[in-house]
Amino acid sequence: MDQKTPLMTPVLIVGCIIILVSFAIRASFGVFQIPIADEFGWARAEFSLAIAIQNLAWGIGQPIFGAIAEKIGDRKAIIMGALIYAAGLVLSSFAVTPGAHQLYEILVGFGIAGTGFGVILAVVGRASSDENRSMSLAIATAAGSAGQVFGAPMAEWMLGFMTWQSTFLIFAAAILTVLLMLPLMRAPVASKAELEESMGEILRKAFRDPSYTLIFLGFFSCGYQLAFITAHFPAMITEMCGAIDPSGTLASVGVSTTSTLGAVAISLIGLANIGGTLFAGYLGKTYSKKYLLAGIYTGRTIAAALFIMMPITPTSVIIFSIVMGSLWLATVPLTSGLVAHIYGLRYMGTLYGIVFFSHQLGSFLGVWLGGRMYDAFGDYTMVWWIGVGVGAFSAIVHLPIRERSLSATPA
Repeated sequence: MDQKTPLMTPVLIVGCIIILVSFAIRASFGVFQIPIADEFGWARAEFSLAIAIQNLAWGIGQPIFGAIAEKIGDRKAIIMGALIYAAGLVLSSFAVTPGAHQLYEILVGFGIAGTGFGVILAVVGRASSDENRSMSLAIATAAGSAGQVFGAPMAEWMLGFMTWQSTFLIFAAAILTVLLMLPLMRAPVASKAELEESMGEILRKAFRDPSYTLIFLGFFSCGYQLAFITAHFPAMITEMCGAIDPSGTLASVGVSTTSTLGAVAISLIGLANIGGTLFAGYLGKTYSKKYLLAGIYTGRTIAAALFIMMPITPTSVIIFSIVMGSLWLATVPLTSGLVAHIYGLRYMGTLYGIVFFSHQLGSFLGVWLGGRMYDAFGDYTMVWWIGVGVGAFSAIVHLPIRERSLSATPA
């Protein structure tokens, strides 16, 4: 590909907008934990299981939508994903039983898969030059964080004057609106050499490679930590954080309750991650991706351990949110870039989607265990320490990865 291809292309811009809206909605689900549980008198585990199922469905749907995009076209896969996403949100707005929520979140999860990283990053990767690819993937990933910046606070704000059901309907309309920009998203056609390498061949090559297994295993803790925090951190802060000083800085900017602080924490994580993800993409152009990933997981492990060992105060919440946010999705451009580097671009969507399934297995476990252990022990301490342990595991398993190209058409 021409090395002079500009960094900001229409494909990248549209991809960023789609991911931004998709992730703004996804990142807000933790805000609905308490309102939905209180309205129906459910245990915390009920809606937690719905979010956990959403994450699992997202993981199952990711390689499926990656394969669909590679077979029938990226834009058709995105349209399909957006329609399924909207249908899940609309049906969820009418759900009055835990089983109904859990069922409809399957649709939401598949919708996220069709409008999320697996499809979009593959398109962006193919449309980028070799020189710009790492930064392009980082920018698209950072767009997901930008959605997180305002997704949770917007949901909290909307819940102040409308029902959660109406909020879900507005979200459904938002995800459909992004489809208006799809005509601008035209990725390059695969080369003859890429087309000659079948999906079966590259999958067999990846499955026989121990490095692919290590990438798969290492991504598990990323999902566990991110999904648990997204789903439970607002509620955890609401119930476990010390009181906010009514004369302090937080109160002066409108953060007067721990409930509001919980939503702001999710926003701060997303804001910090914009810079962290872009920096990770920049470093990925020069340095070994596997060592960068090991460093990120080590940093997360240390930050999470220190946070839970110290008293939970408004100050510690803000510091942790900024530190964790800087490491939040920094793994995504590096992991997807590592897959592209080793196995090529032609089936990157499918290969990254399979790796992402491990991420979503971790997401399912993090969200579900959060609800179950909260109901069993009355707090989130034990499930938090499990997250510390799996983070350390991911830091270790990235070290033996062999970072060399196996593809006939290397990235």
